[in-house]
Amino acid sequence: MTVIKRPQKSLLGKLIIKSILTVETGLHIGGGGETLDIGGLDKPVIRDPMTKNPYLPGSSIKGKLRAILERLLNKPLNRSGGSGTYRYESDDLEDGYTEVRSRNEQKQYIAYEGAKTCAVSRVFGSTGANCWVKTSVAQEQNLDGLETATIEGESYTKIKGRNSPARLIVRDCHLTDDSAQKLVQIDTGLYMTEWKFENGIDRITAAANPRQLERVPAGSQFKLEMVYTVEDATQAREDLKNILQTILVLEDDALGGHGSRGYGKIKFQNLEFSYRDYSGISNAENSALSLPLSNQLSGIEDTSKLPEKFDEIQKLLPQGDEQ
Repeated sequence: MTVIKRPQKSLLGKLIIKSILTVETGLHIGGGGETLDIGGLDKPVIRDPMTKNPYLPGSSIKGKLRAILERLLNKPLNRSGGSGTYRYESDDLEDGYTEVRSRNEQKQYIAYEGAKTCAVSRVFGSTGANCWVKTSVAQEQNLDGLETATIEGESYTKIKGRNSPARLIVRDCHLTDDSAQKLVQIDTGLYMTEWKFENGIDRITAAANPRQLERVPAGSQFKLEMVYTVEDATQAREDLKNILQTILVLEDDALGGHGSRGYGKIKFQNLEFSYRDYSGISNAENSALSLPLSNQLSGIEDTSKLPEKFDEIQKLLPQGDEQ
């Protein structure tokens, strides 16, 4: 009988990133559609079911950051996301190929980088799918092979790909107390939001197709929190750089829907970084269970200060090559 040892991933600590996310132009992230009354909203925003306040889902922010990093690193589109959309994904922990079918049903192979080293999948996670890895790797790791084939002159085995959990958590963003108080007082006919009336014009008949969208008004502020799990000190420094780069790009892009029509311009302000060290916790006394933040850096007014502060932010992380 073969004994397989699967080592647990290291947990060195957590890097916590906080910021105030300011909406600079009206922003729309859709909620579930309800019954549409005559003259009613075509597209409502998502709201907290308890408070009825609009909020920004962490999934929307994380998805946008991931899409930006995929483009910055020029990752191939190897996975169908449904509805005619495509994205990049590491099909397994190891490097390999995704098998796709062309329109004439011919097999094609798209190379992907394994989640163990892929900068996108390390940070944002990946879901495994049937894929091709080197036969030597499959045999060494005792992976169940479905079939074999020769790709680029080398033997590959088709396996069921393995998942890789995300290192980055992006929390849902809720309104600051000050913004919530101001939005309650506005009178737009909607609770804490605004109407945006638009018309689609038929290019032949010039007939108008009116629609009404709900938006979070410009000037609204939300509390952003992201938590990055440090598993490898060297990779953490690279991942931190990538996360900050995506934040910078997002400010030049748009969050939510209809960005090309002016919606969703945002700005990150009052950034704070703190690190909670978990090393040696198993040997700590009971008094250490509070786990205070070991390193903190605050007072970063906006993202324009990030380049000059980057070295200081990096120093919050473990400086060795721990894994």
